[in-house]
Amino acid sequence: MKIVSIKSLIFPEVKVIKFERYKDFRGYFTESYRKSELFNNPNIDFFKNFEFLQSNESFSKRKALRGLHFQWNPYVGKLVRTLYGHIIDLFLDIRLGSPTFGKIAAYDMPNSQIESFGEWIWIPPGFAHGCLSLEKTLLEYFCTGEYNPKCEASISPLSEDLDWSLCDYKLKKIYHKFAFKTKLITHKDKIGFSIEDWKKDKRSDNFIYGQKIT
Repeated sequence: MKIVSIKSLIFPEVKVIKFERYKDFRGYFTESYRKSELFNNPNIDFFKNFEFLQSNESFSKRKALRGLHFQWNPYVGKLVRTLYGHIIDLFLDIRLGSPTFGKIAAYDMPNSQIESFGEWIWIPPGFAHGCLSLEKTLLEYFCTGEYNPKCEASISPLSEDLDWSLCDYKLKKIYHKFAFKTKLITHKDKIGFSIEDWKKDKRSDNFIYGQKIT
């Protein structure tokens, strides 16, 4: 695995890791994951104290909306990539006391076979995660904790009190064009918490800004 670049997004805890594809006349080959590279690379200290325990695959039809999900006991960080298709990836700060609590942002994640790189996005614990598919899309994501259905919750991606002020304007515009019209959202996701209701829920104490979460 050859890492091309690592960058922080509007929330410095959320990272994009680009890795090289080796292209020739047949197509390309790449190592999308190598444990020693990700966990021993001096530029990737944000994986310290984590390990990936579960791998998930998610297929979505065009205009499907998922999220905004988060877990605790165990906490689950997610390393996500688009295998094919195109999503707008969503991440929301749910850490009580954070200066960006309740703010949501997005990252454009198409997969193009002509690019000389692939990429992962890292969504650490303390952020809710979701996505809107702009075409038929297959996602892969590695998780730092095994799924526990008793300790999960979600903020509705349609909640009126989400703060979009930090989000890229073009992505926000695309999101709002589709999200409030799509029928491809589960009832469970649709009726998820609002920001205010989550803040009042005692389980929100599992996510405190500055608290060490592993």
